[in-house]
Amino acid sequence: MELQQVDIGTEFHAQPEDVLTERIAARKLELGEKLLILCHHYQQESVYQFADMTGDSLKLAKHAAACKDKPYIVFCGVHFMAESADILTGDNQAVMLPDLRAGCPMADMATLDEVSWAWKELDDVVDTSRIIPVTYVNSSAAIKAFVGEHHGSVCTSSNAERVLTWALERGDRVFFFPDEHLGRNSAVALGIKPEEIILWKRDLHLGGNTADALKRAKVILWNGYCTVHMQFSAAHVRMWREKDSEMKIIVHPECRREVVSASDQYGSTENIIKAVSGSPPGSKWAIGTEINLVNRLARLNPDKEIHSLSPFQCLCSTMYRIKPKYLLWVLDNLVKNEVKNQITVDPDTAKLARIALDRMLEI
Repeated sequence: MELQQVDIGTEFHAQPEDVLTERIAARKLELGEKLLILCHHYQQESVYQFADMTGDSLKLAKHAAACKDKPYIVFCGVHFMAESADILTGDNQAVMLPDLRAGCPMADMATLDEVSWAWKELDDVVDTSRIIPVTYVNSSAAIKAFVGEHHGSVCTSSNAERVLTWALERGDRVFFFPDEHLGRNSAVALGIKPEEIILWKRDLHLGGNTADALKRAKVILWNGYCTVHMQFSAAHVRMWREKDSEMKIIVHPECRREVVSASDQYGSTENIIKAVSGSPPGSKWAIGTEINLVNRLARLNPDKEIHSLSPFQCLCSTMYRIKPKYLLWVLDNLVKNEVKNQITVDPDTAKLARIALDRMLEI
């Protein structure tokens, strides 16, 4: 049964931000060494300031697993991230998501029923024992378990090319989900021919492809996408090129192929941070990723000129659901030894998903 976010009550909704900040800080001190607060890079500053560790989704989940002495882990991110943390942590640890409505539209674009049906359709055309499934970490625990069961691997935006290489060494083709753009950008980087990369449209028979096209394919891409990174266009790149020839363009590989190919660099959130932070004083950057991260980089690097690639505020609306009042609500209850919004993955799913995650770490 799907978890539903309860109404936390007027006590929390009515509090001004400065009061919420004071109360969260006090609760952190009170809970002390029992508490670990993890914050994804896309979190708003009012929450991000309370992080014990910041990073991308997998880095945070691995950190949670390493902190075996922390019984309470509050994950300020989205649902699939908290699931990964629960899979990698011990039974003595509780992983909580402050607002259960913080999901991921991309992860929701590949359900277990849809992927299982596609796999059955593929089995009518090709030998599925020679297909290696690869799922982006931005996917549900159920999808990770499917991949683990079918001898595949999880990947991240920083190691997708390595995982694709691994998969193609073990099979004739890769079925990559849920993000078609990360899959395509990674496949192109490996030199795979365009005609060997095809799109599986999840609402159509055989994904809208002919049997011959599927037999020729090396990489089959699920037609999912990130709603944030779809907001960047090649026209935005051209705009900055015309405006300032010194401006460097760096984007996330969840962007469309034409955006990535027109940019100077592309990389995961961690790699974007490293590239921008490590650049010389006076460097100019237009960054194609979520606005909270872009604004944070601008604030932390006052010696550089940093802009969003898009003139619009490209915000992850589901990540934005994690607000200070929900964080305080969880912490207030923890002080009373009441765990709220715990994210748990059933043992069978967790076991198979862990296999897929461990394969990635081995790669």
